[in-house]
Amino acid sequence: MKVKGIVIKGKNKSKKLGFPTANIEMEENLESGVYSGMIMIGQKEYKCAIFKSPKVNLLEAHILYFSGYLYGQEIEVEILEKIREVEKFSSDDELKRQIEKDIDTIKHSDSHVRHS
Repeated sequence: MKVKGIVIKGKNKSKKLGFPTANIEMEENLESGVYSGMIMIGQKEYKCAIFKSPKVNLLEAHILYFSGYLYGQEIEVEILEKIREVEKFSSDDELKRQIEKDIDTIKHSDSHVRHS
């Protein structure tokens, strides 16, 4: 599935945890969870970790090996595979550890193009 949209500001929780995200509103139906994906920015393709909340129709993509300003730009995210279900965590540290595990899983997945 591919989702296209304009990057909007979120609540910055991911950024505060050290994992900034490009957020786009979705019209497509996607069950909540954490997914692996790919995103094209300019002429370069990047892996991304995707979060889809059960509460809002917003896709949050943490783009691996990318640093830059995307607010107001149109992006297209390809959703590849579900990594896990949404979970409640008792602390931000616990959530951060799980996000690091999710990103590690995505980095080492053979279904993606690798960038370094």
